[in-house]
Amino acid sequence: MIVESPAKTRTLKHFLGADFKVVASMGHVRDLPRGTLGVDLDNDFQPQYRAIRERKQVLERIAKDAKSAAEVLLATDPDREGEAIAWHVAEALKLSEPKRVEFNEITRSAVQRALENPRTIDMKRVDAQQARRILDRLVGYNLSPFLWRRLGNTSLSAGRVQSVAVKMVCDREREIQAFVPREFWNIWAWLSAGEGSEPFRARLVERAGEKITIATGAEALAVLESLRALEFRVKAFERKVEPRRPSAPFITSTLQQEASNRLGFGARKTMVVAQQLYEGLSIGSEGTVGLITYMRTDSTRVAREAQDQARSFIKERFGAQYLPASPWRYRSPRGAQEAHEAIRPTDVTRHPDEIERYLDRDQARLYRLIWSRFVASQMAAAQVEVVTADVQVGEYLLRGRGTRVVFPGFMAAYAAAAERREETIPALEPGQVLNLLDVCQEQKFTEPPARYTEANLIRALEARGIGRPSTYAPIMATIVERGYVDRRSRMLYATQLGFAATDDLVGHFPEIINEQFTAAMEDRLDAVEQGRENWVQVVRDFYDPLQALMSKATAATCPKCGKGMVIKTGRFGHFLACAGYPECDHTERLVQAETTDQVCDKCGKAMVVRAGKRGKFLACTGYPECRNTKQLEEQQRADQAGEAEAIQDTCEKCGKPMVVRSGRFGKFLACTGYPECRNTRRVTAKGSAPAPQEAGACPKCGKPLVVRTSKRGQFLGCSGYPKCRHIAPLTAALPQNPSSPLMGEDEGGGEVPPTPTLPRGGGRGTGGPMAA
Repeated sequence: MIVESPAKTRTLKHFLGADFKVVASMGHVRDLPRGTLGVDLDNDFQPQYRAIRERKQVLERIAKDAKSAAEVLLATDPDREGEAIAWHVAEALKLSEPKRVEFNEITRSAVQRALENPRTIDMKRVDAQQARRILDRLVGYNLSPFLWRRLGNTSLSAGRVQSVAVKMVCDREREIQAFVPREFWNIWAWLSAGEGSEPFRARLVERAGEKITIATGAEALAVLESLRALEFRVKAFERKVEPRRPSAPFITSTLQQEASNRLGFGARKTMVVAQQLYEGLSIGSEGTVGLITYMRTDSTRVAREAQDQARSFIKERFGAQYLPASPWRYRSPRGAQEAHEAIRPTDVTRHPDEIERYLDRDQARLYRLIWSRFVASQMAAAQVEVVTADVQVGEYLLRGRGTRVVFPGFMAAYAAAAERREETIPALEPGQVLNLLDVCQEQKFTEPPARYTEANLIRALEARGIGRPSTYAPIMATIVERGYVDRRSRMLYATQLGFAATDDLVGHFPEIINEQFTAAMEDRLDAVEQGRENWVQVVRDFYDPLQALMSKATAATCPKCGKGMVIKTGRFGHFLACAGYPECDHTERLVQAETTDQVCDKCGKAMVVRAGKRGKFLACTGYPECRNTKQLEEQQRADQAGEAEAIQDTCEKCGKPMVVRSGRFGKFLACTGYPECRNTRRVTAKGSAPAPQEAGACPKCGKPLVVRTSKRGQFLGCSGYPKCRHIAPLTAALPQNPSSPLMGEDEGGGEVPPTPTLPRGGGRGTGGPMAA
């Protein structure tokens, strides 16, 4: 039996006995190759799968075990991803008739049922997962390099769902930034029906039959004074009992939301701990058992067997009055895989109190949350008494509202804090005069929409039909790790990088980076799984518009044939290639930009540093609409590259400043007039370089002779080097003052060789007579 994780093998061995060998694939064994697209665009998007390097030894061990086995059972996880892994294992092992067994929980009865009902691999599920994988690869390999070029950061990535999630965070941040708070005031009165009666409070809601809004403190004070002078009389009193139905058992998204709200867990941590509970833990004398059902699900369905067990437990533990007449039926989100179950305990009789000592703190807390929610979902509705009192005060109407739990029902097992709060109002009669105990005013301000947390961002994605259970946790982790979103006190803040990436993507790919398109694509992938759509057509309908948008977005033209340039991927990464290939095979390096704090003086957009044939320059990010460029100041350019140390001197040839540069042979002084002026000098030990002193004219070309220094001492060299290579000994007539600039690096005035000789390498080294 081949499963995915080693933890699951330990649990299954406990059930299966000596006739079975259980081995783990360690997750996926094959995938699209790294570094290349891995999708044949000219052959119906056929994927070019490769064995994952880290799984090669695992596959070899599994293949060896499979050869000696009478039968091979593929028992990977019960979802699209698990089905695809089973297919990849079968393909890698070349299994002719692979048998698939599927269980939603790792219990003896569930495993036994699966063994009795093996099936073939569901290729519709495989196709749906394959289409998703290829779509994500096409998006990543097209949009990510686009971001690299625009923002100059190769650590960035774009994704079909990921980028939409970032957009939602950015949209919310902009709503908050644009929000203008508005002042308003609430007025409350504390009232009593008489001596010994419990006081209650009522809020001002109407004036002259219309909803009242108090905008200023002065207005609130005037109303307050009016109320104090008037009689408070009961206008209406109503008491009714309302049912409160329990919430559905957990699915992946609601588990992540509730674990965040109640336990403070991030989405990733929730899934890691849930995986441990699913795969099995040692529970005393029971041995290793799986404690919950599969945790990646979007279905609220509960197996009849589990419902019956829960009802028996509830009747015994709480009483028959806590059972509904028939089990509740809950609606699943659209597109849910109803073949799966909700997340529930595998055995409801394992009370959290009884097994807590076998679990670590996080495991115990999450198990209690799952157990309580499931038990509550099978219990009777709570009965809550709601009391409403309307109080007339002249032209004003105040309203008091109280709640009291009459019958706890499911709340005995699981209730939100808001459901537990009670506020009582005593019995009143219409026309009854009330005593005013106090009246107070409360200043408020309208508040902007709240920032997303991981929990409510997942809820928002699910509500829009974006993403699936297996994607939520990795998406939350990725958008933070890439720097698009910052998590502070559980709140998600859009970063400047997030805004920049979103604006670029939405500006150039509005048809793809939007909620409606992404949700529609999820529906089509679901249709592939249900056999209603062909996966190749789904991918083609996505890719063709993407390519058209990419060609428009890059807007680069081939210098050879004039056709558009597109981003391609090769052995050494991404590059620009002519769209006219194979007729035109022109390619270019994918230039990456460095961000700056400068803005374009023509259109106001950000300027970035780009690299061209003549070095770096400033270019507008609004290209190709705005083609504004600027020469990058040499000192700024050197500072950004970390090379320039200081302006030391002026060039004796053109008069521009000289700066310190680093080259293959160390540091040197270079003229900032490059490339028009290519003058360079050696740097002294103190970091400066004196201007060479002229010492007569060159007898060959007439240009000045200057003092140079080599390892063998000083000599005269023509300043016309390299066109003129004339050299001569340094004559005794030249000054020999140790402080003279002629002394160069040898501040002690070393001996001058009678016949200077060019060092090996033709003067290109750091010590050569014409060293650059």
